[in-house]
Amino acid sequence: MIPELGHFALIIGFCLALILATVPAWGAWRRNSRAMALAPGLALGLLVFVAISFACLSIAFLQDDFSVKVVASNSNSLLPPVYKFSAVWGNHEGSLLLWALILSLWTSAVAVFSAQLPLLVLARVLSVMGAVGVGFLSFLLLTSNPFARLLPGTPADGNDLNPLLQDPGLIIHPPLLYMGYVGFSVAFAFAIAALLGGRLDASWARWSRPWTNAAWAFLSLGIMLGSWWAYYELGWGGWWFWDPVENASFMPWLAGTALLHSLAATEKRGLFKSWTLLLAIFAFSLSLLGTFMVRSGVLTSVHAFATDPARGLFILVFLALVVGGSLTLYALRAPAVSSRVSFDWVSRESLILCNNVVFLVATITVLFGTLFPLIMDALGAGKYSVGPPYFNAVFVPLMALLVPFMGLGPVARWKRDSVRRWRSELLFPTVVAVLCGLTLPLFNADYNLWVALAVALSAWLVLGLSRDLWYRVRGAVSLAAGLRRITPSYWGMFLAHLGFAACVTGIVATSQYNIEHDLKMSPGDTETLAGYEFRFVELVPVRGPNFLADEARVEVYRNGEFVARLAPQKRRYMATGQVMTEAAIDPGLFRDLYVAMGEPIGEDGAWAIRLHYKPMVRWMWLGAILMGLGGFTTVFDKRYRRLRSPAAVSASEAAHGV
Repeated sequence: MIPELGHFALIIGFCLALILATVPAWGAWRRNSRAMALAPGLALGLLVFVAISFACLSIAFLQDDFSVKVVASNSNSLLPPVYKFSAVWGNHEGSLLLWALILSLWTSAVAVFSAQLPLLVLARVLSVMGAVGVGFLSFLLLTSNPFARLLPGTPADGNDLNPLLQDPGLIIHPPLLYMGYVGFSVAFAFAIAALLGGRLDASWARWSRPWTNAAWAFLSLGIMLGSWWAYYELGWGGWWFWDPVENASFMPWLAGTALLHSLAATEKRGLFKSWTLLLAIFAFSLSLLGTFMVRSGVLTSVHAFATDPARGLFILVFLALVVGGSLTLYALRAPAVSSRVSFDWVSRESLILCNNVVFLVATITVLFGTLFPLIMDALGAGKYSVGPPYFNAVFVPLMALLVPFMGLGPVARWKRDSVRRWRSELLFPTVVAVLCGLTLPLFNADYNLWVALAVALSAWLVLGLSRDLWYRVRGAVSLAAGLRRITPSYWGMFLAHLGFAACVTGIVATSQYNIEHDLKMSPGDTETLAGYEFRFVELVPVRGPNFLADEARVEVYRNGEFVARLAPQKRRYMATGQVMTEAAIDPGLFRDLYVAMGEPIGEDGAWAIRLHYKPMVRWMWLGAILMGLGGFTTVFDKRYRRLRSPAAVSASEAAHGV
């Protein structure tokens, strides 16, 4: 009965989404205030019924209702309850339902927190989001019903959840990633609403910015968790593989980063209006493209869900409708909202333009490398593989080129500036950054030019940010008073750029100084790596809730002093017989010690063991957390929640030194 209730709620949710997509849009066209006023209530109703549907599917998993096909295929009675719940979205149908739930959450959030918007604008925005909801809910109901029954012939037990997904990271990673993916639908909806109205001003950009920042922050944290999950769960010791599905989430992040900066210029100076609209369309279109890639069966990946071409065709048609329709509307209406504002090439506007160009080229680079093998295969030109050598060769230089512009951006002035002022303000940070690049890598016995360059660029960015912050607070009666007058949007920028610097340092340091040993070890053996002594003490059997494991007890010493006790495992899951590796990690701010088990070798208790020494690998994830916090901090800027005239906005910005 509960699955039928969930299915019925999903049908009602589809009907509400259809009404939301049509009636308020008709009201906006006819200027019918009563029809437009229905939009917020319909958005909340959509959330209620999709949430009921999601709750029903969750109950089916928690109660081991194996008459539901998706439960029987992705759960097991021995599965711990926390993984039974996360298994709800550990499959194609359930993850799509989670997508629909998050879309309804964003739609309702816009309805509740954008009550100050003009009713005409709000109706158009919610109507566009309702249309997106119609697409995904129809996809669920027509091709991916999560409540399909196995009647008769209900199995006595389930097939179990993929062991790769039986991890705490799965509980958090997909919801965060989807919050980012789907969150770009809000910026997309605002862009389409602006094109429909033929009007785009500073108010439009100000309304869009908090939603875009929040979506970008969620996506940043989601990508970070995915990288962390791959690092400790897959047992390879890597943190990013340029997997096509990893790229599917990275491309919207790159486009969304360009959108954030372009929105700032549009709000503050009325610049790049048409370009900002195109970026909003581009970011959400890449989110849909990622959905198609993951669920169409065109990719083989540990991250991919579906292998049904019919589902892929549905998503492809939906993608064509959304992208084709929005680009057609853009071509027709973009001239009406184009910018008429000038700026000097030595100004903050020009730096934002350079930022946008670099991120766009980076996005296209990743897109080309991801789609090229698929296109060649579809054309019958053979099997091609585009891997890390290509991405590293073209992507890394682009990011290195970006850092100098990031250091200049905060200190540059709007409209017009001078190279002389830049030189006077940034001469000291430049000298210190160069010295850091020349000296800090010397602390490692193997001096590395790439690490020196990364340290210099990161130091340049951090010192430039710190100097700009000091200039903003130094005229106050006290340091506390000066810090209080800094806006949340500035703090958000500060944290995000600081996090980027930490990421650059961590990525380059761990890539260049990583040490890896693959060897055969038996209990009692000792191996030295990077000054650490790894002792294989013993091998013990371990029984988990739904698996049996061989666990190696490894003790680590440095200069005779005990450092850590690590316990990597080789697990065999009872329901499926699958064998999985569970790595053991001793984490640290400046290094990780990583041990993973391979396969048993011979009959004397020997195993293939992988040892890693990874310097500063945590800086990548700490940097990503800082970037996410920066995005969320910006949302709390009160400017984005008030309706004001452009003149009032400019006066406030001037008062805050923005």
